[in-house]
Amino acid sequence: MDAINTLFLFSGFLIALSIVASRLSSLFGLPILIIFLALGMLAGEEGLLGIAFDNYALAFVIGHLALAMILLDGGLQTRLSTFRVGFKPALSLATFGVLFTSGIVGGLAMWIFDLSLLEGLLIGAIVGSTDAAAVFSMLKGQGITINERVSATLEIESGTNDPMAIFLTIMLIELLTGETSGWQSAFLFLVQQFGLGGVIGIGSGWLIARLLIKLDLAPGLYSLLALALAFFVFGLTSSLGGSGFLAIYLCGLMIGNQPGKHLTHILPVHDGLAWLSQIGLFLVLGMLVTPSEVLTYAVPAVLIALALIFIARPLAVLISVKPFFKFRWREIGFISWVGLRGAVPIVLAIFPVIGGVDNAALYFNVAFAVVLLSLLVQGSTLSPVARWLQVAVPRGRSPDQRGALGILPENDFEMFVYKVDNPALDEQQIRLLRFPSGTLISALFREHHMLHPKGSTTLKLGDTLCVISRSEDLPKLNQLFNGDAKLRQAEAFFGAFVLNGDALLRDVAKAYGLTVSDNEQETTLAEFISRRVGGHPVVGDDVDWHGIHWVVNEVDGDKIQKVGMRLF
Repeated sequence: MDAINTLFLFSGFLIALSIVASRLSSLFGLPILIIFLALGMLAGEEGLLGIAFDNYALAFVIGHLALAMILLDGGLQTRLSTFRVGFKPALSLATFGVLFTSGIVGGLAMWIFDLSLLEGLLIGAIVGSTDAAAVFSMLKGQGITINERVSATLEIESGTNDPMAIFLTIMLIELLTGETSGWQSAFLFLVQQFGLGGVIGIGSGWLIARLLIKLDLAPGLYSLLALALAFFVFGLTSSLGGSGFLAIYLCGLMIGNQPGKHLTHILPVHDGLAWLSQIGLFLVLGMLVTPSEVLTYAVPAVLIALALIFIARPLAVLISVKPFFKFRWREIGFISWVGLRGAVPIVLAIFPVIGGVDNAALYFNVAFAVVLLSLLVQGSTLSPVARWLQVAVPRGRSPDQRGALGILPENDFEMFVYKVDNPALDEQQIRLLRFPSGTLISALFREHHMLHPKGSTTLKLGDTLCVISRSEDLPKLNQLFNGDAKLRQAEAFFGAFVLNGDALLRDVAKAYGLTVSDNEQETTLAEFISRRVGGHPVVGDDVDWHGIHWVVNEVDGDKIQKVGMRLF
């Protein structure tokens, strides 16, 4: 009984402390995962609490469960629309990029640690993949918005590159232990990992989504059913020889992109579960490591980490993305910099320990040091690097709160709550505002009192409005309620003048005294910019024409709707 009480005591204390300490991330710019990892180390056998934890098998199981939950939530939060710009480059990074990174790091590790080629390559394979937990949390937690081409590529890559890393790690362990059955078997294993993971993940995710739409359950049961079925998919795929990690990510992707009232109950719960998984995983991995052992490998491990950050990752991105996809150099630079390592390399480093590989401690401690340095160097500089490389776009207005009404099974109405902080709306009558059709203001709050709004009601700064509408009307509502500060920020980024994408170049040239070639007289501004950026424009793309920056302001799929004119 004492052991059970102790478990509850320490686990509750550490999780609560991790959540409270996460405030340090925003106050001091520390990557939040570093805080979780540091607390785990402080709780470990050489830390303040002195908890002796060396159960690699248990850590391996916890790692799988936590990563599965994190990938499921990552899939739920990813929009299928982002695949139009990010899928192909992400797939190239998830396969060839991991292969190139592992090879480059493996060659350096062989030389630095005086290892055999296979042993060096095993280190490369362990640290070769980016980590979904690190990437998802960093992109969401730094308070910046990255342009869709870059953010989609990074998120999809981190959700799909585990099969290649696992394949390389297992293959090299089998070669080192003499248990391999040949290259043909290894290639078949790789095909099974990607093939079964993709097919089962997409198919089962679609079926689960349709099931959740049809069922009428208590609100709290939707998230539990989604989690249970997703874990079933993970286990089924893994037992058949496929990648459970890829399958559960794609399963979440399919569930999250089937609109319905179930998502209202699933997304908040799974977001909390993903945070709990990250906290628990990094606490366990922090307790598992012995800091004094890591220090014995500190100098060579730092060299490996620096080589990974400044040589291997940039070269891999350059080789696997730049020749085949139209990314700008600053986008290539940012993708190279955000090759964050997190829990996955540490979990993969447990494979050699369980597999009985010689010098297993070397792989684990080096992987831990590489992850630590990656989070410190890359994670803490994410925001300034994004601004320096100009891949950040202004954060638009979003509702202070939102939630589906739960009335319609599909395309349901939602309640959006906005605070009026746009001076342009001050003293404006509601009837004069250009709301989307079908939108209704259900309540207005002023100085803690609820008013019943009418068309003649005059808005004041500080009012809070409850607006009933549909999600497709959200961009127009956000634009209407955009605050003065955000309007100035957007104007500085996109320019003071905004043109329609369907404006003909000849008309634009005539209006602003520019010249245009004869064969482009009938070309629209949208077509002109789209060709310049490779056919998949995103908000924030800019083209320099006659000394003017023509910045994509709004897109619908692959069609540019609005273009800003920035003169500097």
